[in-house]
Amino acid sequence: MFEIGDYIIYGNSGVCKVEAVGKLDIPGIPNNVDYYTLSPVYMSSKIYTPIDNDKVVIRPIITNIEAEELINEIKDIEPYNERSDKVCEEKYKKSLNSCDLKEIVRTIKTLYNVKLDRKAHGKKVTNSDDKYFKMASEKLYGELAIALHIEKKDVENYVISRIDG
Repeated sequence: MFEIGDYIIYGNSGVCKVEAVGKLDIPGIPNNVDYYTLSPVYMSSKIYTPIDNDKVVIRPIITNIEAEELINEIKDIEPYNERSDKVCEEKYKKSLNSCDLKEIVRTIKTLYNVKLDRKAHGKKVTNSDDKYFKMASEKLYGELAIALHIEKKDVENYVISRIDG
């Protein structure tokens, strides 16, 4: 169970801060169930979810040490080898829904390579590829920012500087 003040990942909402834990005094909501009240860090809203919700990925954010280890592993994470757009799109969706940062890095690397390949052949990046690249980047950078105690806008440069050494 998470405590008030904890930062967690809540599905596609990304990094959230636990604001409250307990019963909700909202008409129509059962008062025999404990809920988390979550504030998404990068959106202005509130989320109420049962603490035993098993339909959405809910996990603690990675630690500072785990973030540094992930950055050290980025060079070794292989992009997807699949070339079918439909199959790739399914992999991107699965990656994003899993909230697994290594899979999200794999998605980013794949889409980056696709982008370079399309540009080399005089083609534009597709809207779909651009959308998944942005979604994956947002998830990765959002969580790394909290774990590394830096601004989200600075994460990309930090990661690049660490990779390029």
